[in-house]
Amino acid sequence: MPELRTDRLLLRPWRESDLAPWAAMNADPEIREHLGELLTREQSDATVAAMRADFERRGFGWWALEERGSGAFVGRAGLDEMSPDTPFTGVDVGWRLTRSAWGRGYATEAGLACLAFAFETLGLAEVLASTTVRNLRSQAVMRRIGMTRDPADDFEDLSVPEGPLRPCVLHRIARREWESRARG
Repeated sequence: MPELRTDRLLLRPWRESDLAPWAAMNADPEIREHLGELLTREQSDATVAAMRADFERRGFGWWALEERGSGAFVGRAGLDEMSPDTPFTGVDVGWRLTRSAWGRGYATEAGLACLAFAFETLGLAEVLASTTVRNLRSQAVMRRIGMTRDPADDFEDLSVPEGPLRPCVLHRIARREWESRARG
């Protein structure tokens, strides 16, 4: 698993020491607001095992996020295949941060690093990002990293029960747009 470095962050393989803070994130109702049910420690640990296996199998996935200055675990960021429950196929960029890391620009910084990996290393033609209609903070990050939304792409996530988590938005960025921004 390659590591990615930004000015302030290290996107790196998962460590055993990440399991407890990751579980705390998955048990935090505010962090899980747009994600659904809280996870038990066992469920949370299983997600790390799955993320490690996915990265090994595909060559991309979710990195643990570390603050370079302090070495603190501050969440995850990475690339994933779109869920088969969505009407779209492709690779999705995303992030999830500890509350102490909110509002510091880390999601934008990590998202840009993931896009660079997607386009420059993986050679993808396009990257997608989706979230709930109500997750305005995540949508703002999507715009800051150069992604755009076409309301015609909005969709219902049928994998979740009726309610506020079902209506979703989709943002996109093509490699040519990324390259144009990188040159500009």
